[in-house]
Amino acid sequence: MTPEDAMALAIAESERVRGTTSPNPPVGCVILDERGNAVGFGGTQPIGGAHAEVMALKEAGTKAQGGTAVVTLEPCSHYGRTPPCTEALIEAGIKHVIHALSDPNPRAAGGADLLRQAGITVDSGLSADLVSNGPLRAWLHYARTGRPHVTWKYAASLDGRIAAQDGTSQWISSEISRKQVHELRTKLDAIIVGTNTVRKDDPALTARDADGMPLPRQPLPVVVGKSDLPDGAKLQHTALHLRTHDPDEVLAELAGRGVVDVLLEGGPTVAGAFLRAGRIDRVLAYVAPVLLGDGPAAVLDAGVSTITDAVRLTVEDVTMSGPDLRISAVPQI
Repeated sequence: MTPEDAMALAIAESERVRGTTSPNPPVGCVILDERGNAVGFGGTQPIGGAHAEVMALKEAGTKAQGGTAVVTLEPCSHYGRTPPCTEALIEAGIKHVIHALSDPNPRAAGGADLLRQAGITVDSGLSADLVSNGPLRAWLHYARTGRPHVTWKYAASLDGRIAAQDGTSQWISSEISRKQVHELRTKLDAIIVGTNTVRKDDPALTARDADGMPLPRQPLPVVVGKSDLPDGAKLQHTALHLRTHDPDEVLAELAGRGVVDVLLEGGPTVAGAFLRAGRIDRVLAYVAPVLLGDGPAAVLDAGVSTITDAVRLTVEDVTMSGPDLRISAVPQI
């Protein structure tokens, strides 16, 4: 197995545990034996549990001796809730470590140097773009800024409307797109909506399967806004209600709770507030082949008064989601 193939498997392990590890990174690791055969796989366990390298070494057992560890993030070098992964790799007799990204957290960084001091060959940078734009995207943002990563998700008609003139919006996007969103929700820490959305749509903000049954992992539902929630609303007793309109206050509160990855599903007012504050890190748009001609736009009052103030985006990916167009874009730096 080539290092590239092994890293692809490590990325798959990272994606498998994404959403279960916060505030720790969802790292993936593959152990290759001396002949290059994959003998151990591991992903970071929920907070307080073993890291990816330890899980992969446990599965590999004695086959790890003289082998290679391929891991999405530089092995940690510090004592936290668990011993450092560098120690486990050294004790297992690993001779070569390949990691995609260096750890941006000063407390955990330096693992590569410790491994080299122990006589282990270390290479960095393999598939770095795939990892940084994939399962570690949100955590890397959190580690660098101290803020949760915010993806604004919305569904709209081809002429940019999120509902018809009478306010009806079910369903603009296709069943396939809605299924994708529910799968995405299981990998996130929190979903944010505003009080207006609660009053109009009475969402549950749960992740559900095709039969409408709750999936095993659920994100934290968050409502922002100063007004009370309606009596009997699905979120009245289940959501974290933050009585503010300030995105930075919202994100600071969520960061304090160990929230790393956030989906913003609020209406146009909440979306505008986050855009004005520069707190949207990714846009995920589902554009349906439907024309409504009138109705609310996806965003209001984004702080754009002239074309020179426009929020410019770089499109990362465009794919079909059933009949819909799925666009992933990030703000230009």
